[in-house]
Amino acid sequence: MRLILLAVGRMKAGPETELAERYQDRAVKAGRALGFRGLDLIVTDESRAGDARQRKAEEAAAIRAKRAGRLILLDERGKALASEAFAGRLGAWKDAGEDAATVVIGGPDGLDPELRAEADLVLSFGTMTWPHQLVRVMALEQLYRAMTILSGHPYHRA
Repeated sequence: MRLILLAVGRMKAGPETELAERYQDRAVKAGRALGFRGLDLIVTDESRAGDARQRKAEEAAAIRAKRAGRLILLDERGKALASEAFAGRLGAWKDAGEDAATVVIGGPDGLDPELRAEADLVLSFGTMTWPHQLVRVMALEQLYRAMTILSGHPYHRA
Protein backbone atom coordinates (compact mmCIF):
# COMPACT_ATOMS: atom_id res chain seq x y z
CA MET A 1 0.00 0.00 0.00
CA ARG A 2 1.24 3.46 -0.89
CA LEU A 3 1.07 6.18 1.76
CA ILE A 4 0.62 9.83 0.86
CA LEU A 5 0.85 12.93 3.00
CA LEU A 6 -1.00 15.69 1.17
CA ALA A 7 -0.51 19.15 2.65
CA VAL A 8 -2.12 22.45 1.73
CA GLY A 9 0.61 25.08 1.90
CA ARG A 10 4.35 25.10 1.63
CA MET A 11 6.79 24.69 4.52
CA LYS A 12 9.44 27.27 5.13
CA ALA A 13 13.08 26.25 5.35
CA GLY A 14 14.19 25.44 8.87
CA PRO A 15 14.57 22.69 11.45
CA GLU A 16 10.96 21.54 11.03
CA THR A 17 11.60 20.76 7.37
CA GLU A 18 14.69 18.74 8.25
CA LEU A 19 12.80 16.81 10.94
CA ALA A 20 9.90 16.12 8.56
CA GLU A 21 12.32 14.75 5.96
CA ARG A 22 13.96 12.55 8.59
CA TYR A 23 10.64 10.97 9.65
CA GLN A 24 9.55 10.55 6.04
CA ASP A 25 12.78 8.72 5.22
CA ARG A 26 12.48 6.53 8.32
CA ALA A 27 8.86 5.65 7.52
CA VAL A 28 9.74 4.68 3.96
CA LYS A 29 12.57 2.41 5.10
CA ALA A 30 10.57 0.80 7.92
CA GLY A 31 7.48 0.34 5.75
CA ARG A 32 9.19 -1.47 2.88
CA ALA A 33 9.55 -4.74 4.82
CA LEU A 34 5.85 -4.55 5.73
CA GLY A 35 4.59 -4.14 2.17
CA PHE A 36 4.15 -0.36 2.18
CA ARG A 37 5.27 1.12 -1.15
CA GLY A 38 6.66 4.43 -0.02
CA LEU A 39 5.44 7.61 1.55
CA ASP A 40 4.95 10.44 -0.92
CA LEU A 41 4.65 14.07 0.09
CA ILE A 42 2.31 16.09 -2.11
CA VAL A 43 1.97 19.81 -1.54
CA THR A 44 -0.82 21.94 -2.97
CA ASP A 45 -0.99 25.73 -2.81
CA GLU A 46 -3.35 27.60 -0.53
CA SER A 47 -6.35 29.08 -2.31
CA ARG A 48 -6.35 32.84 -2.87
CA ALA A 49 -10.16 33.12 -3.01
CA GLY A 50 -11.80 36.07 -1.27
CA ASP A 51 -13.67 34.23 1.48
CA ALA A 52 -12.96 31.23 3.70
CA ARG A 53 -15.82 29.09 2.36
CA GLN A 54 -14.58 29.46 -1.21
CA ARG A 55 -10.95 28.89 -0.18
CA LYS A 56 -11.90 25.63 1.55
CA ALA A 57 -13.92 24.51 -1.49
CA GLU A 58 -11.03 25.23 -3.87
CA GLU A 59 -8.53 23.47 -1.61
CA ALA A 60 -10.89 20.48 -1.33
CA ALA A 61 -11.03 20.24 -5.13
CA ALA A 62 -7.22 20.23 -5.27
CA ILE A 63 -7.11 17.54 -2.56
CA ARG A 64 -9.62 15.36 -4.42
CA ALA A 65 -7.56 15.66 -7.60
CA LYS A 66 -4.35 14.48 -5.90
CA ARG A 67 -5.46 11.96 -3.30
CA ALA A 68 -5.50 8.19 -3.69
CA GLY A 69 -7.17 5.38 -1.77
CA ARG A 70 -8.43 5.83 1.76
CA LEU A 71 -8.86 9.42 2.92
CA ILE A 72 -7.60 10.42 6.37
CA LEU A 73 -8.11 14.05 7.39
CA LEU A 74 -6.32 15.81 10.23
CA ASP A 75 -8.73 18.17 11.96
CA GLU A 76 -9.00 19.50 15.51
CA ARG A 77 -12.60 18.24 15.64
CA GLY A 78 -11.56 14.74 14.60
CA LYS A 79 -11.26 11.60 16.65
CA ALA A 80 -8.38 11.14 19.07
CA LEU A 81 -6.87 7.78 18.23
CA ALA A 82 -4.03 5.99 20.01
CA SER A 83 -0.93 5.30 17.93
CA GLU A 84 -1.55 1.54 18.14
CA ALA A 85 -5.09 1.94 16.81
CA PHE A 86 -3.88 4.15 13.96
CA ALA A 87 -1.20 1.60 13.07
CA GLY A 88 -3.79 -1.16 13.24
CA ARG A 89 -6.08 0.72 10.85
CA LEU A 90 -3.28 1.22 8.31
CA GLY A 91 -2.21 -2.42 8.65
CA ALA A 92 -5.76 -3.69 8.20
CA TRP A 93 -6.28 -1.57 5.09
CA LYS A 94 -3.00 -2.82 3.63
CA ASP A 95 -3.86 -6.43 4.44
CA ALA A 96 -7.30 -5.98 2.84
CA GLY A 97 -5.60 -4.98 -0.42
CA GLU A 98 -6.08 -1.22 -0.33
CA ASP A 99 -3.83 0.42 -2.89
CA ALA A 100 -3.21 3.68 -1.00
CA ALA A 101 -4.08 5.90 1.94
CA THR A 102 -3.83 9.69 1.89
CA VAL A 103 -3.35 11.73 5.06
CA VAL A 104 -4.42 15.35 4.55
CA ILE A 105 -3.30 18.50 6.33
CA GLY A 106 -5.67 21.32 5.41
CA GLY A 107 -4.98 25.00 4.94
CA PRO A 108 -5.30 27.84 7.46
CA ASP A 109 -9.11 27.96 7.14
CA GLY A 110 -9.51 24.25 7.83
CA LEU A 111 -11.22 21.63 5.69
CA ASP A 112 -14.34 21.80 3.57
CA PRO A 113 -17.32 20.10 5.28
CA GLU A 114 -18.11 18.11 2.13
CA LEU A 115 -14.57 16.72 2.10
CA ARG A 116 -14.95 15.77 5.78
CA ALA A 117 -18.07 13.81 4.84
CA GLU A 118 -16.05 11.83 2.28
CA ALA A 119 -13.27 10.88 4.71
CA ASP A 120 -12.67 7.34 5.90
CA LEU A 121 -11.15 8.72 9.08
CA VAL A 122 -10.92 12.19 10.65
CA LEU A 123 -8.16 12.41 13.24
CA SER A 124 -7.15 15.04 15.76
CA PHE A 125 -3.83 15.75 17.42
CA GLY A 126 -5.84 17.44 20.15
CA THR A 127 -8.16 20.41 20.38
CA MET A 128 -5.34 22.96 20.36
CA THR A 129 -4.39 24.65 17.11
CA TRP A 130 -0.94 23.60 15.89
CA PRO A 131 1.34 25.37 13.41
CA HIS A 132 1.29 23.80 9.95
CA GLN A 133 5.01 22.95 10.12
CA LEU A 134 4.60 21.04 13.38
CA VAL A 135 1.52 19.18 12.17
CA ARG A 136 3.49 17.94 9.18
CA VAL A 137 6.28 16.71 11.46
CA MET A 138 3.76 15.10 13.83
CA ALA A 139 1.91 13.37 10.97
CA LEU A 140 5.13 11.98 9.51
CA GLU A 141 6.30 10.87 12.95
CA GLN A 142 3.01 9.04 13.52
CA LEU A 143 3.31 7.32 10.14
CA TYR A 144 6.84 6.24 11.08
CA ARG A 145 5.60 5.14 14.51
CA ALA A 146 2.84 3.10 12.83
CA MET A 147 5.48 1.27 10.77
CA THR A 148 7.50 0.49 13.91
CA ILE A 149 4.40 -0.71 15.77
CA LEU A 150 3.41 -3.00 12.90
CA SER A 151 6.94 -4.42 12.70
CA GLY A 152 7.33 -4.89 16.47
CA HIS A 153 10.27 -2.47 16.59
CA PRO A 154 11.00 -1.09 20.07
CA TYR A 155 10.73 2.59 18.98
CA HIS A 156 7.16 2.65 20.31
CA ARG A 157 6.99 1.94 24.01
CA ALA A 158 3.58 2.27 25.60
